[in-house]
Amino acid sequence: MPSVKITREKFLEDLQGRTFSDVVKTPEQPFDAILEFFNDDDKQRRMEESEIHHDRPPLAGVVREFESLPAIDRSLAEADTQKSKRLRQAVGVVVRMIMLARGWQKTGRKGSLGVRNDSNRSETNHNTGGLAFWFIRAERYVRAEGMPFQSVRERIQKLEPAAS
Repeated sequence: MPSVKITREKFLEDLQGRTFSDVVKTPEQPFDAILEFFNDDDKQRRMEESEIHHDRPPLAGVVREFESLPAIDRSLAEADTQKSKRLRQAVGVVVRMIMLARGWQKTGRKGSLGVRNDSNRSETNHNTGGLAFWFIRAERYVRAEGMPFQSVRERIQKLEPAAS
């Protein structure tokens, strides 16, 4: 499937995207870097493969590379945790727009990306474990036409009645 291209205009036309106009319009926020990263065909393919082959949220397929971008890391590490949170949420909207445009549907479930340290609220709001440093969880998706492989849970459910 050809890559999906999300622009500032498309993002702001989206019902959920427009609620993050502050992220798009604030020059200090690296929104152009976010779009450049996620508009890449290889990264979109890896997001789909994360769901298909690894049973993980799409963001899990690219999150380490994404967080390693200096402009992204700086913004997520910002002392103003509200700005950092809004940036992470805007990333979720970009991922949703891409996945829907590529024929996927939201499941309404979230998958884990990291473990947050809740013991000291005055410190920077990063994870202490897991796959991602800044993201805690991300939306899960399924293909509109169905998934090509069964999950372990689905396989067990089929196996149990056969064993009875």
